[in-house]
Amino acid sequence: MKKLSISQSLMWRPARYIAKGLALGCTLFCLSATAQARTLTLSNVDETSTIPTVKADVLKVNNRPKEAERLFRSDAVEKQIKDIVKKLTNVRLAWMFVNCFPNTIDTTVHYTESDADGQPDTFVYTGDIHAMWLRDSGAQVFPYVKLAPKDKHLQRMLAGVILRQFKCINIDPYANAFNREPNPDGDWQKDLTAMKPELHERKWEIDSLCYVIRLAYEYWTVTGDASIFGDSWIHAVENILATFHDQQRKGNKGKYRFQRRTERQLDTMNNDGWGAPVKPVGLIASAFRPSDDATTLLFLVPSNFMAVTQLGHAAEILTKVNQRSDLAAQCTDLAAEVRAALQKYAIHQHPKYGPIYAFEVDGFGNQMLMDDANVPSLLAMAYLGDVPVDDPIYQNTRRFVWSEDNPYFFRGKAGEGIGGPHIGYDMPWPMSIMMKAFTSTDDAEIKTCIKMLMDTDAGTGFMHESFHKDDASKFTRKWFAWQNTLFGELIIKLVNDGKLDLLNSIQ
Repeated sequence: MKKLSISQSLMWRPARYIAKGLALGCTLFCLSATAQARTLTLSNVDETSTIPTVKADVLKVNNRPKEAERLFRSDAVEKQIKDIVKKLTNVRLAWMFVNCFPNTIDTTVHYTESDADGQPDTFVYTGDIHAMWLRDSGAQVFPYVKLAPKDKHLQRMLAGVILRQFKCINIDPYANAFNREPNPDGDWQKDLTAMKPELHERKWEIDSLCYVIRLAYEYWTVTGDASIFGDSWIHAVENILATFHDQQRKGNKGKYRFQRRTERQLDTMNNDGWGAPVKPVGLIASAFRPSDDATTLLFLVPSNFMAVTQLGHAAEILTKVNQRSDLAAQCTDLAAEVRAALQKYAIHQHPKYGPIYAFEVDGFGNQMLMDDANVPSLLAMAYLGDVPVDDPIYQNTRRFVWSEDNPYFFRGKAGEGIGGPHIGYDMPWPMSIMMKAFTSTDDAEIKTCIKMLMDTDAGTGFMHESFHKDDASKFTRKWFAWQNTLFGELIIKLVNDGKLDLLNSIQ
């Protein structure tokens, strides 16, 4: 074994976020008082991470919690871990996979076998923030769904996630994050929007609703279990449709407005909380991006693409399971309207790359050319199944976003990737590197991505929110379950795609 010292700068944040503090010999870095939920702490300078040098030790020497401290156990997940480790001769990669893939069930899943209605109920923390984001929770457990037919305990836990998500939508379809229990003293209860104690945060993001449908559809197609699609599901679909139609902003500004007292420009909305003007052309306005940052132009293109796909999935469920052709038709009609508007307004003729998809548009002819690391993104559209990977416009867009022509692409000594204004300059996100690998058909490109992910974990064996392009020991969020499980999903995909030799060849 070898022990790698973890730098004291592990939980570095940009200077504008720093506040003074000291705790247990560790330097404490915080966001401003208006962002207490994102308090971050540096790791102790003496903390070490033991990296096995022999593959036989990987399952015993790793950074998972002790078995008794794990929140949820799945026999199928454990078997998947052992199967992948058995195939990998790359010891460090195997160690990282063992740490990352089960991180969601090990540390964030709070499962109740039977609630007051006799249904499973699962509340999923995002990691270091003890709230449930619809997007994050849907993405965090998604890679486990394929294992559910082999593990009924896992399947019931996943059903609990979906049922909890339906409940959340029916509490407030405009909210992005929820509390496990009502909390009238929560961090964002003073936001100038229609807050409720059940809400952790109320940022309207199209993708929050899309991720719920995505998970439910995958669960149904893999397990065949339609028992989750009861009255709560129907009510949720009605709320989703009403919200999407409202945010097409035809004839008025819609019902949603949001303001926050903050020094962070993208944590609030301009124009008295309504956001920038849009021309009603059939697209759906999203007040915030998947990063939880406010949109500049409200028609967020990747999220509208995701809405088209997931409305189609909802229509299929409504037709085959619920025999609700009326609701299904509403979904397909809206999807067709949004799809047509995307083709008309979302494509930009770039002088260097040819036709590409814009990141945001407003219907007036204005287009924002950039990409953000958070999914859905332009880069991730092929991963989500919203466009074919060989779509020429997508391929042009992919080349654009992974270049310095994208203002939020950063390249340095430690690595390269797409970041965003959520963290700021010079901080690429591993999620973007994973999306590049997920959507690549080039072995050399895939190998470069995996090598970069291995080299930028700061010796912790985990993925982080972001890292500094010149020094990966400076990173944000030590515990971010979505990116950890996503890394595991990527490794499994590559093994299943016949890329085992490629993975094992990485030094």
